[in-house]
Amino acid sequence: MHECASAPVTITRIIDETPCIKTFEFSRAFTFRPGQFVMVWVPGVDEIPMALSSPWSISVQKVGDATAALFACDEGDMLGIKGPLGTGFSVGGRTLAVAGGIGAAPLRHLAIEGSVDTFLLGARTAAELPFAHEIARMTDIVVATDDGSIGHHGFVTDLCAEIDLTSYDHVCVCGPEVMMRAVLGLLDEAGCAGRGQFSLHRYMKCGVGICGSCCIDPSGLCVCRDGPVFSGDLLLGSEFGRYSRDASGRKKGL
Repeated sequence: MHECASAPVTITRIIDETPCIKTFEFSRAFTFRPGQFVMVWVPGVDEIPMALSSPWSISVQKVGDATAALFACDEGDMLGIKGPLGTGFSVGGRTLAVAGGIGAAPLRHLAIEGSVDTFLLGARTAAELPFAHEIARMTDIVVATDDGSIGHHGFVTDLCAEIDLTSYDHVCVCGPEVMMRAVLGLLDEAGCAGRGQFSLHRYMKCGVGICGSCCIDPSGLCVCRDGPVFSGDLLLGSEFGRYSRDASGRKKGL
């Protein structure tokens, strides 16, 4: 049985990245591969999966009770961190990163490491583009906003349609699943779905592949153990981009 104990950490710094995204830095660093995640225990509230945005931080968008509790934390508060867990991005050669909103978090360190040749970043507005200035110092970045307040007026997938995807050895993608499904469709049309690496987010209980709550149809692969990063060719014909499941196991639309 795979056992992984939680490590207590202290929040040492809280950074407002955008109006709805905060980065929480820890008192210790974790050795990880970009794309791996940790189970974050908020004492008295819940334990939730979060991608590491650096060896010593998570970047969080407020979307539910647990993330709201994180947003209420102060510097000096304690969290429990279990991990790193799962698979990460595996790159070499020319690499394209494609991120939507908070999906930039697991791709951020890949850019900091110097592993990204081109970074496509999308958000609703200019104010909601996370890490854009930091990423721009590390690699070529092209941005898109839904309202046209900066960069391309439209979706980040529009940017993907304008470039030669086959010129990249790896295409690493994270963001809203409908967006990621569109990127997979473009890769499949170009005959290179297997070059895509997609970071999935699913409801999790254990985080280590025991409970089965994050299994994906029809393969039965566990997002926590076999992912969260999956090759695009494994996702063709799956539930990816179509539905997920809630805590009770019922299907829900994306």
